Amino acid sequence: MQTIRIGGGAGYSGDRIEPAIELAEHGRLDYLMFECLAERTIALAQQAKLKDPGQGYDPLLAERMRAVLRPCHANRVKIVTNMGAANPLAAAALVRDIARELGLPRLKIAAITGDDVLAALRAGSFVLHDSGAPVSSLGERIVSANAYLGAQPIAEALRAGADVVITGRVADPALALGPLIHAFGWPMDDWRLMGAGTLAGHLLECAGQVTGGYFADPGKKDVAGLARLGFPIAEIARDGTFELTKVAGSGGMVTEATCKEQLLYEIHDPTRYLTPDVVADFSRVTVRQAGPDRVAIAGGGGSPRPDTLKVSVGYLDSYIGEGQISYAGPNAVARGRLALEIVAERLALIGVRHTEMRAELIGVDALHGAALSRSGGEPYEVRARVAARTDSLRDAVRIGNEVEALLTCGPAGGGGAFKAAREVIAVQSTLIPRELAKPAIDFLEM
Repeated sequence: MQTIRIGGGAGYSGDRIEPAIELAEHGRLDYLMFECLAERTIALAQQAKLKDPGQGYDPLLAERMRAVLRPCHANRVKIVTNMGAANPLAAAALVRDIARELGLPRLKIAAITGDDVLAALRAGSFVLHDSGAPVSSLGERIVSANAYLGAQPIAEALRAGADVVITGRVADPALALGPLIHAFGWPMDDWRLMGAGTLAGHLLECAGQVTGGYFADPGKKDVAGLARLGFPIAEIARDGTFELTKVAGSGGMVTEATCKEQLLYEIHDPTRYLTPDVVADFSRVTVRQAGPDRVAIAGGGGSPRPDTLKVSVGYLDSYIGEGQISYAGPNAVARGRLALEIVAERLALIGVRHTEMRAELIGVDALHGAALSRSGGEPYEVRARVAARTDSLRDAVRIGNEVEALLTCGPAGGGGAFKAAREVIAVQSTLIPRELAKPAIDFLEM
């Protein structure tokens, strides 16, 4: 096999499902990857697993699999995904059950575990890189600690015949790099190839971002057919060069500009993009339009992988209380500002303690503050929003209650009140020796 085709079926947990079905049915794929796991997502998944040991995987796993398993099976497309989140084993069992419901024979499902390193983290002396504090300072507030695994266990699962590979926390590009290592037999110490495969995975990982979704800006960067946005396909050669495209007739576009924007996404130093598999170097990447909705990409490289793995540490940080209310018509801005003043004074009067508070008018100064948001005209309608961080759920609830009370106790004409109180699961990172994470593969067969 000299070229393989990998489709980017999702760029985040709640992404659209129809473009992935289109890829499975018409993309002529070898692999379909679903990247659905952000830093906070896995901490929330760990919370769900603590409440119910049978949960902790992506909430859309069943819906996605029911949508794509049949066309993937019919077209011999293998699926690679991190939708296992905090519970890859339970996710694999669910996929097996769905395959049985659909009457699909001889499906082999692999669950990759070993990214949960909470016990090792508690036993060692590690430092949080964001704050400089010891990990131990978080105490019992820690919800999760998951290391970013690399592509090797994915390649091993595929080599063993897996049709569906379900992981927990892995580096996003590894979802594409694993299939490439397997398909082409790439040595994992060939740093140029590891960097080239990581480049392909990086461009695929956010799905519709690279096909014009996040790129679109009306009148400046116009993109047609966003309601029918097609997700990307990478046609990757054995030497690591590839072309990015999408299903013919789908919405969006693949151009040099869309690819360059995604190439720079979340990249701090393009010469040293650290992953578990390689320190990738994107500084010599070339991007060339090769045809309509087709871009040729080459030049990815790299150097030896780090000796450590990044760990995302999720913990209960605080609570947020929030309330919103709208004002419209003449003098709407003045009434909105009065509403904010009333709430601030009320919170002080009733003794609500908060460590941080924002009081703003959406449509006036909510995004960039008063200095940057000045305009010559006054909007006809505004939405007053108060949000504050607290150390107790009780105080968080009281913040929303005070905004809601403006319906009768505040300025005239308030409406559409909303309130909420929720936990804040924050994430910091640390590094651990690579050997502390021990990947394992479990197989479930029909």
